[in-house]
Amino acid sequence: MELFGLIFTKLTVLMVLLLNFTYTTEAYDPLDPNGNITIKWDVMSWTPDGYVAVVTMFNFQQYRHIQAPGWTLGWVWAKKEVIWSMVGAQTTEQGDCSKYKSNVPHCCKKDPTVVDLLPGTPYNQQIANCCKGGVISSWAQDSSTAVSAFQISVGAAGTTNKTVRVPKNFTLKSPGPGYTCGPAKIVRPTKFVTTDKRRTTQAMMTWNVTCTYSQFLAQKAPTCCVSLSSFYNDTVVNCPTCACGCRNNINGTDGCIDENHPHLASVLSSTGKSSNTPLLRCTHHMCPVRIHWHVKLNYKEYWRVKVTVTNFNYRMNYTQWNMVAQHPNFDNLTQIFSFNYKSLTPYEGLMKFYNDLLSEAGPLGNVQSELLFRKDLSTFTFEKGWAFPRRIYFNGDNCVMPPPDSYPWLPNASSRTIISICFPVITIFASIMFLLANV
Repeated sequence: MELFGLIFTKLTVLMVLLLNFTYTTEAYDPLDPNGNITIKWDVMSWTPDGYVAVVTMFNFQQYRHIQAPGWTLGWVWAKKEVIWSMVGAQTTEQGDCSKYKSNVPHCCKKDPTVVDLLPGTPYNQQIANCCKGGVISSWAQDSSTAVSAFQISVGAAGTTNKTVRVPKNFTLKSPGPGYTCGPAKIVRPTKFVTTDKRRTTQAMMTWNVTCTYSQFLAQKAPTCCVSLSSFYNDTVVNCPTCACGCRNNINGTDGCIDENHPHLASVLSSTGKSSNTPLLRCTHHMCPVRIHWHVKLNYKEYWRVKVTVTNFNYRMNYTQWNMVAQHPNFDNLTQIFSFNYKSLTPYEGLMKFYNDLLSEAGPLGNVQSELLFRKDLSTFTFEKGWAFPRRIYFNGDNCVMPPPDSYPWLPNASSRTIISICFPVITIFASIMFLLANV
């Protein structure tokens, strides 16, 4: 029994270590290893009972943005601080401010939750980089709009660098889970250059918070998949079955609804569920988004690919969406049609539709583009699935790829493969027959 208990204990420790390793590696993105959202908290001035600070969020992720309904930022005060006022943002709840008789604070909660103000906010309630409904672009898409900021006046707090206590337990939602924020770290005060560039000022105090994203924490199932086809093979490789989970069709009340459902319009207009709750068209893969990569044409010095992005979610319009594809020929991309393109590395490209909108599932729920590549004769081939992408991301999420052995192969390569597979079987069969004949 003691030996069994020792073995069980060691196995348990090994399983815990393996699970911890799995969870931590999910947050690492090899295509964007340094991607994060950095929250910078600059104390700009002192007040009789606290300070005024500007809080700025920088999205340093190359291709993961925050779309509507936007970000939600939370923290826990270290002492008994209150928020007297805010500019460019607001808390979702005021909390219990009953002990204040005349001048009532904006928020008295120990753990406030802050959201961005909407576009169209009066100018006297705005500061720079605020009021975008919480939408933040990715750094590669547009670094000028990859920033969000608000001003906050804090009371019942310290009034010097030595008495101020930094908040703790920061949380960031976008709007759902996925981000994990580290502790606030006091850094060198931020310096600011005046508009005439003749004078530099600096914050009284600055601390930073770094938040990283994990697709595993954001959702249990993937959110996109990839299908493949080519001009040289009639086979269409669909997304893997149940790539994003298998769901039941319960007349559109949960999971998915058939596109030929007789009451589709009434189901979509129903107010029984939040518009943020996914309602997917029933498919074998059950993914909200599918990317189809079709090797279309072969020229003497070029080859052409058609990419189609299809939305299967009846309740989601993807705004400011982007797609990242990894392929060794992106260093020779010659032309791209109807998509904007930016190279991340010589082998990776970020693409987005020119109007930044992928409409909800339906007749308009897809966008298409064609890519023209120049051949590098030292590496170019249609054999063994070389023409297909190694990896595809949609809005920063890694899409499920078909298994490599299912890729469309050249007809002659396919026949060679069949022969190479059958040859050992035929050899074994012949050997058995020979042995039986000599028994």
